[in-house]
Amino acid sequence: MTARFDHPDARKLNDQVQALYAERYGSEGDLTPLDPEMFEPPRGLFLMIYNGAGRPMGTGGWRSQEAGEEGYADGDAEIKRMFVVDEARGQGLARAMLARLEESARAAGRTRMVLETGTKQPEAIALYVSSGYAPADRKFGVYRCEPESRCYAKAL
Repeated sequence: MTARFDHPDARKLNDQVQALYAERYGSEGDLTPLDPEMFEPPRGLFLMIYNGAGRPMGTGGWRSQEAGEEGYADGDAEIKRMFVVDEARGQGLARAMLARLEESARAAGRTRMVLETGTKQPEAIALYVSSGYAPADRKFGVYRCEPESRCYAKAL
């Protein structure tokens, strides 16, 4: 379902993914500045997945990006906060969410979906590569200069 990035359930899962980043990278989490308005249609979208009991199981969103100092290109849609809780992994939820995000970005006139992940997230890299993403020609985003950063792109 569509939600705001600052919805209480979204904040709860964001705290979990931030803890995962801190555990894997030994940092305080992802420092990319994010604002709920960045995900408001038609310039973005934020989704939540719930199980049958109404428990939040995953999140994902995209926000519009344009050419500038962080390496994006005009027409980019950047994936942010793709996350599925441990007990719901392996059920195709992330793949379904990714397809819905791509469809929404395409409908909003975006021409390329981009994302930044890291070498310590092999499951994320596997999902994106198996979904048609390829290493981007140049890195972008807050972590573009970090050696563990990996940037991927897919034409929409």
